[in-house]
Amino acid sequence: MEAARQYNVHEAKTHFSKILEAVATGEEVIISKSGEPVAKVIPLAGKVHRTDYGSLRGRITVADDFDDLPDGFAEAFGDEPSGAAE
Repeated sequence: MEAARQYNVHEAKTHFSKILEAVATGEEVIISKSGEPVAKVIPLAGKVHRTDYGSLRGRITVADDFDDLPDGFAEAFGDEPSGAAE
């Protein structure tokens, strides 16, 4: 892996747009103060681009009991127990 480009604070202020362009292409840039690295500018993680509805079909499963509440859960929120007669 190639070493990250390094700029001192003054250079970073002067060439900020150039640094952002480099980072946008995947490079990492180090900002230094008095020769000591103090910050790393890295690219953000890319967004997930789905191609169409159903693009995750077969990759996600939902358990058969997904909608079933655990015992006592509804009552904890003020609902009456299931099966309670009115």
